[in-house]
Amino acid sequence: QVQLVESGGGSVQVGGSLRLSCAASGYIYSSYCMGWYRQGLGKEREGVAGIDNAGITRYADSVKFRLTIPQENFKTTLFLQMNSLKPHETAMYYCAAGPCPVPRSLLLDWKQYNYWGQGTQVTVSS
Repeated sequence: QVQLVESGGGSVQVGGSLRLSCAASGYIYSSYCMGWYRQGLGKEREGVAGIDNAGITRYADSVKFRLTIPQENFKTTLFLQMNSLKPHETAMYYCAAGPCPVPRSLLLDWKQYNYWGQGTQVTVSS
């Protein structure tokens, strides 16, 4: 049974930083691709960042150079470093996992992932 547990969410002011974590268990890390998604109140789910089992990443244009997946230990714990946060990025953030390989062009496609965590709330206030 694959389980994903996110943590690290909280409240920050605009321009602040947070580091989200996703602890994964129940599968062979080296064969899974992982991603971060977010969903604000009344908004559609949005792919933020994805990483394959070789460390190849892809980011949504709106978060490039501000939100990153640190390469350290990404095969055991998935992180999302979030800097220069903006109010519209207030959302529930979810991590997801699915079997590799996934083409880089599809790393933000939620249909590639079949396991999801419960989410961690991020609130950015102005």
